[in-house]
Amino acid sequence: MTSAPRAWLRRHPLAADALLAGGLVVAEVVLTALTPREFWPGRLLAALGWSVVCAVPVAWRRVAPWAAVALAVATLAVPLLLGPAPATQGMTFMVLTYTAATVGPPRTAAVAALALWVPVCVTSVLAPPPDELLANVSPTYLVLNNLLVGVVSYSVGRAVHARRASTEALRERARAAEENQRSLAERAVADERRRIARELHDVVAHHVSVMGVLATGARRVLPKDPAAADGAIATIEQTSRETLREMRRLLDVLRTDAEPAADLAPQPGLAGIGALVEQVREAGLPVTLRVEGTPAVLEEGVALTLYRITQEALTNTLKHAGAATAQVLLSFDGGTVDVEITDTGRGPGPDGDRIGHGLVGMRERVALYGGVLRTGARPGGGFRVSARIPVEPRGAAA
Repeated sequence: MTSAPRAWLRRHPLAADALLAGGLVVAEVVLTALTPREFWPGRLLAALGWSVVCAVPVAWRRVAPWAAVALAVATLAVPLLLGPAPATQGMTFMVLTYTAATVGPPRTAAVAALALWVPVCVTSVLAPPPDELLANVSPTYLVLNNLLVGVVSYSVGRAVHARRASTEALRERARAAEENQRSLAERAVADERRRIARELHDVVAHHVSVMGVLATGARRVLPKDPAAADGAIATIEQTSRETLREMRRLLDVLRTDAEPAADLAPQPGLAGIGALVEQVREAGLPVTLRVEGTPAVLEEGVALTLYRITQEALTNTLKHAGAATAQVLLSFDGGTVDVEITDTGRGPGPDGDRIGHGLVGMRERVALYGGVLRTGARPGGGFRVSARIPVEPRGAAA
């Protein structure tokens, strides 16, 4: 049998068992045809019908196992009504015993086997088969013969059950070992990447320090010795290019396989907050932008952090606040810059963390520049996200 029909039969156990039941009936017909004519049953059609009835429990052995057992026991009345029992009946009892021993736990399998073979033994004693060939056979022999068949069927089923359990355990162990090996490999790669990143960080820091020293020297000697200043500036130019290459390598090392390729578009800053507010307003959330103080020239990283905090807060307000309004406040006060996003929506949910993983990203960005992030419900209703980041003049020495 090819893989496709086998897979279909595994998905449809009733159809597979029905085919097995039909095979038992066909085997009964073949055995009858090979038997001498004088031993054929008197009514062939009735015998064939009883053979089909005795095979029906096989079709239900996995879909309704206990119903199949009950129906099989009920077919023990066949010899009393028709005469000699068909061979299908004995094969059905063997198949059901094997199935119970293969699929079920030991106690359930034993109960099913007893429920099948105890009535068989009782019937052999109280109502011996009316077959002329078995008329002189002792009931004790019939009982022992039936018990032997039942024990063999049960033992074979339990052996198959144990083998399947062992195979499944080995498969699970192999899967766990493979996952462990993969985890160790990923950890080794991550550790190596961190080591390389630390080395590249030292290289970049050294280059930046050199550029700072050369820039200071060039500025000092420029009025007296322009040629020396020009040489220092050329060295700064070359070092800056090397630093940029090392920075790109550093980012490549830190980037994971799941992250997309680098975006070559410029990162947004303070100027992009106005456009962001306009986009959110067009999306359906009434939002206003207010700026207090004199905007300072910020580092690109600080400006990007303010933009991302505003973007995350407005996005969550748009998703979770419902019918609400929002306000973005930017405040510049000498050595700090503050951004506050408030809304008049439903406020935080029962879990107390409405923005979920976005809160983690906000805290990481703010902590990177020594700032403080505060989030939570507003006293008058709604939600508030506030961040304060210290800033330094662009020309300050590191």
